Amino acid sequence: MSTLFLLNAVVPDEFTQALIALNLAHEAGIERMVYLSVIHGDRYVNVPHFAGKFAVERMIEQMGLHATILRPAYFMNNEFMIKEAILSYGIYPMPIGSKGLAMVDAGDIAEVAALELIRREQSPVALPLDRINLVGPDTLTGADAAAIWSDVLGRTITYPGEDFDGLEQTLRQFMPSWMAHDMRLMGQRFVSEGMVPDAGDVDRLTTLLGRPLRSYRDFVSQIVASA
Repeated sequence: MSTLFLLNAVVPDEFTQALIALNLAHEAGIERMVYLSVIHGDRYVNVPHFAGKFAVERMIEQMGLHATILRPAYFMNNEFMIKEAILSYGIYPMPIGSKGLAMVDAGDIAEVAALELIRREQSPVALPLDRINLVGPDTLTGADAAAIWSDVLGRTITYPGEDFDGLEQTLRQFMPSWMAHDMRLMGQRFVSEGMVPDAGDVDRLTTLLGRPLRSYRDFVSQIVASA
């Protein structure tokens, strides 16, 4: 093995798994890596899966590992979890807030990851550390997301505001309680911090992919067409 792509599942020992994997790779002489982290891990300090990923980033940097650290924003594909609430009850329940969220498509994430793996694998020398924020083309508030659903569906979808208790209870129906609480904490940070791209992020990704990023409207249209 010459190049490693590391993606750790959101599990209770995610941090330990990542450190062990990177240590083993380093001991095996693997110098080229791509690590899937998360955007704003340095700001969402109380959200377990954000804090863990940011700590892994620190290890990569301090050990001098040759890696691309991918930092995706919230996956728009997670909206599959709430589509029934939208379609059946006419509400957009994800607590995005009013600061804005630059949701990104998992397909765009995968393509950037593949490009970075190839770039590192084919380089005659191990490339220096790099970080890439992975974001969508639009930064949307909760009201913005509801308006897009309304437009695509042809009926009113409302954004009722932030109900963190309700969100956590809903998520507990199909994920472990610790994970549901983790997601609740993430939602609270959406509201207090937002998830806004840095200047130049969208242009950099568009250039890297050689095409426009997938929009939230296109993603919603696909969900509605397949419903």
